[in-house]
Formats: sequence, structure tokens, C-alpha cells
Amino acid sequence: MVISVRKAGDVTILDLEGPLKIGEAEQAFRKEVQALLESGVRSFAVNLTHVPMIDSSGIGAITRIHRTLSEHGGKMIFYGAPKMVRKTLKMVGLETYLGMFEDEASALAGS
Repeated sequence: MVISVRKAGDVTILDLEGPLKIGEAEQAFRKEVQALLESGVRSFAVNLTHVPMIDSSGIGAITRIHRTLSEHGGKMIFYGAPKMVRKTLKMVGLETYLGMFEDEASALAGS
């Protein structure tokens, strides 16, 4: 998984590329968010446009990070999920809970 970090105003955007699944991808995602959190970042938007699939480990990482951010006064929103990823998140009841948006503009407007 490739993770690119950029800023849009007060929001830090994580552009993910590749499957968010058990192993290096899930670990890299958790470590990147943790490092940003430790540096003081509290507002995240995660671009899922180039994430073709997510497995239970990826879902677990997202929910743990989401909870950790909430506990530290932070916020994480998601956008651009392909049909398969959106379907998976909906199936486990996370689509609404996570704050899913269609695109970056609507995600940033809603953050």
C-alpha cells in the first residue's frame, strides 16, 4: 500500500493506494495515522478512491483509529470508496458510522 499525505486547510488528507488488508498495508496505515496523531494532527480525510478492497483487518484498523481519534478530540472522514469497498463497509454496518462522502470536495465541506 502506498500512502501519500497532504494538507487541505486544517485537514490532513491520506491518499491510499492498494488493498487495505492484513499485513503490511494495515500496519502502514495504522503507523502513519499514529505518527500524525503524535505530531498534533486531529482532523483527517481518507481518500479510498484507489483502494480496490478492504478485509477484516483493514476494517479493524479503521475502527480502532476512528475510536482513538474520537478519544483525542479528533475526527476522521472517508471519501471516494469504490463500489466493493463501500459494499463491504455497508455490510458490516460502518458506512454511516464512518462518515462516508462521494468525493474530496464534499468530504472537506462536511468536515
